[in-house]
Amino acid sequence: MFKSLYKETEGFRLVSILTPLCMIGEVVMEMIIPKLMSSIIDDGVTAGNLSHIYRIGGWMIVAAAFGLLFGVLGGVFGARASTGYARNLRRSMYRNIQTFSFANIDKYSTAGLVTRMTTDVTNIQNAYQMILRMAIRAPSSMVIAMIMAFTINAKLASIMSRASNYFSAAFKKYDDLNESVQENVSAIRVVKAYVREDYESKKFKKASGNVQDLLLRAEKVLSFNSPLMMATVYTCILLISWLGARMIVLSGATSFTTGELMSMLTYCTNILTSLMMLSMVFVMISMSAASAKRVAEVLEEESTLSNGENPVMEVKNGAVRFDHVCFRYKADGRDVLSDINLNIRSGETIGIIGGTGSSKSTLIQLISRLYDATEGAVRVGGVDVRSYDLEALRDQVAVVLQKNVLFSGSIRENLRWGNKDATDAEMEEA
Repeated sequence: MFKSLYKETEGFRLVSILTPLCMIGEVVMEMIIPKLMSSIIDDGVTAGNLSHIYRIGGWMIVAAAFGLLFGVLGGVFGARASTGYARNLRRSMYRNIQTFSFANIDKYSTAGLVTRMTTDVTNIQNAYQMILRMAIRAPSSMVIAMIMAFTINAKLASIMSRASNYFSAAFKKYDDLNESVQENVSAIRVVKAYVREDYESKKFKKASGNVQDLLLRAEKVLSFNSPLMMATVYTCILLISWLGARMIVLSGATSFTTGELMSMLTYCTNILTSLMMLSMVFVMISMSAASAKRVAEVLEEESTLSNGENPVMEVKNGAVRFDHVCFRYKADGRDVLSDINLNIRSGETIGIIGGTGSSKSTLIQLISRLYDATEGAVRVGGVDVRSYDLEALRDQVAVVLQKNVLFSGSIRENLRWGNKDATDAEMEEA
C-alpha cells in the first residue's frame, strides 16, 4: 500500500522536502523571539538601557520577518505538494479504472469508485499537508522550546485505533449514500412515474443516518483529546507561574529574573501547543488511514483481462463458435452459463431468446471479451478471443449494451466515439 501511495508523489517530491524545511526555519525564528524579549526586559527595561532595547528590538523584527517568510513559503510549498499529490492519485486511479474488465468493475460499485476519487482522496490530501507541515512543525517547536527552556532554568523546565475502525466503516457507508444519489438522479423519470419519491427519500435518509452514526462514534472516541490537552496546558502554566514567582522572590531576582519567567511561560505554551498539534495530526492520520487503504486498493487492482505475448492483430471473419463454454461471475459462485456449444457462421443473423436473467447479455459479452469464459473457449474467426489484441478484437466486434449512455458534448462528438475521423456524411448515414 505504502509503495503505491508513495509512487504518486512523483513530480512533487522537491516541494514535499522544502515544506518541512521551511517549517523548521519558522520554528527557529519563533523560538529566538522570547529569548530576545527576555533580554530586553532584564537588560533593557530593568536597567534603563534604551540603546539595548533598540538593538535587540531590531533583531526581533528581523527574526519575525524571517519567520513570516518561512511560514508563507511553507504554506505555499505544502499546498502545492498536497494538491499535486491528490491530482496524481485521482489521475492514476482514473487511468487504472479505464483498464478494468467488467469483472473488476463488478468488484467495486460505481458509487464506491466515486467516493474513493473524491472523499477519500481529499482526506489523504489533508493528511499529507498536515504531515508535511504540522507533523514536522510541532515536534520541532517542542524540542527547540525545551532546549531553550533548559538554557534558562533546568530545574523549572523539567516540570513541564478505535477511531480508525469507525472511520473505515463510515467511508463504506458513503458508498451506499452516493449509490442512492446516483440511482435517483439517473432514474428520476422512473421514480416519478411510479410515485416512489417518499420511498427513495426514506432510503436516502437511512443511508445518510448510517454515515452520521458512524462518524459520531468516531468523533466521540476523539472528543476527550482537546479537553485533556487544554487542562494540561493551563496546569503547567499555573505551576510555572507559581514556582517561577516563588524563585524570583526567594532569590531576590538574581538566579531567576522576570524576563526569564516570561520566556519560560512562552516556551511552555509552545511545547504544549505543539503537543496539541501532534494530537490533531494523529486524529487526521487515523481518519485518512482508512481512505488510504481504499485508494490503494484501486491503484493496485489489476485488470483480469490482458493481451498475450504475441496477440493476433487481425480478425479474419465474423464466424463465432462457443466450445463447451462455462461462466460464473464469482470463483465460488454457480455457473450462469454451463457447457454452451454454439456455432454461428460469418454473415449469419442469430436471435437468442430467453427470460430475464437467463444470461443472454453475458453470452454476448464473452464474444468481445468483456468477460473471460471460466471454462471452454470462445472463438471469433476461428481464433480464441483470448489470443487477440483487445483493441483489435473490439474494433471488429461491436456490442450495443442494453443501457444506452450519451456522454457530455454534442451529438457529433458522441457519434465520433466509433470513428474520431468520421465525416458529416458518414455520421448522417449512421
